[in-house]
Amino acid sequence: MPRRSSKGPRLWLQPERRSANGSIERAVWCILDDRGIKRRTGCAEGERREAEDKLAAYIHSKRTSERARDRAASEVLIADVLSIYSVDVAPRQSRPKEAGARITRLSDWWGVKRLSDVTGRSCRAYAEHRGSPAAARRELEDLRAAINHHRAEGLCREVVEVVLPDKGEPRTRWLTNREVAKLIWTAWHYREMQDGRPTKRRPWRHVARFILLAVYTGTRAGTVCASSFAQEEGFGWIDLERGVWYRRPEGIAETKKRRPPVPLPDRLQAHLRRWSKRQRYPVEFNRNPVGDVDKAFRLVVEASGLGEDVTPHTLRHTAATWLMQRGVELWEAAGYLGMTVETLERVYGHHSPDHLKNAVAAMDGKKTEKNVRTDAERSESAIVSIAKKRRKSAN
Repeated sequence: MPRRSSKGPRLWLQPERRSANGSIERAVWCILDDRGIKRRTGCAEGERREAEDKLAAYIHSKRTSERARDRAASEVLIADVLSIYSVDVAPRQSRPKEAGARITRLSDWWGVKRLSDVTGRSCRAYAEHRGSPAAARRELEDLRAAINHHRAEGLCREVVEVVLPDKGEPRTRWLTNREVAKLIWTAWHYREMQDGRPTKRRPWRHVARFILLAVYTGTRAGTVCASSFAQEEGFGWIDLERGVWYRRPEGIAETKKRRPPVPLPDRLQAHLRRWSKRQRYPVEFNRNPVGDVDKAFRLVVEASGLGEDVTPHTLRHTAATWLMQRGVELWEAAGYLGMTVETLERVYGHHSPDHLKNAVAAMDGKKTEKNVRTDAERSESAIVSIAKKRRKSAN
């Protein structure tokens, strides 16, 4: 994909490529917009004149009807819906760059279609085209949000439903203390190789710092990377004087993926104080904050000999699992992780030492906590009754 510039809509020849299902897609002319929108014209490489006609029609329709109000679904191009969403909503999201990439993928397939073409069948066809149900679901969620925003702006008078693929089972892979220690050791001690010999460069140390922050606090990878030891726009603030990590940057709206402030454990604070004397960001490379650690983390996992199912998000699962295993109250653990109590109980509750203990006690013929409380209440009631009788006798 060529680098975008502010030249307005223009043609671009997408070369021949292999699709996700293995079929060969021919080279085709596409219309590129500054907002990250890409629309197929349906014109082959030798049909440049026809492609130019479609570009002219696109520019005309964009100027005259992109925000025309109260239209029917059959009159609205999905490319226009995604374009409006990319301007009005996507830039305010916590990860606008990733949102833009998803919009581009959506426009590649949906751009030439109209809102009336959004059906259960077309949504399933898109999921098959993507090849990954999880990726298709996330992108279709963006499409649904874009359509809802378009209708809320009064630009379409019909309700259009997006059918999502089934939600996959949540990943519950978590790491033991030994596995976490192995990851940190590998990331910290690895040395870059040149001509078959180790150099003095240690390019994975930022990953070791990332692992410590993520596993001690259960914070999502994007939030860990977007944090600073100083207050600055667009970054969470690690306040070492108060020992609090304000994970949500100022001016950024709260989303479903909550980022409440979290008190820092003493052991982690000791690491952070050392790091803050040498660098501005807890996770940085060559004096710059790291946008994401996915690639480097994958290399560390591979060098550590752990399975491919270990991802940066596994550290959040690990923190939640450890809290449950150590008997922390659900509401307190949920607040610490920035997670709802319902999600924590549903996904991680089975790790709690108290999980189903009353059911086990009942099967063993023992008294459950509820029965024990009932006996205590009966005893208390009996004591009160005896005391009343004695007072009456005394009177």
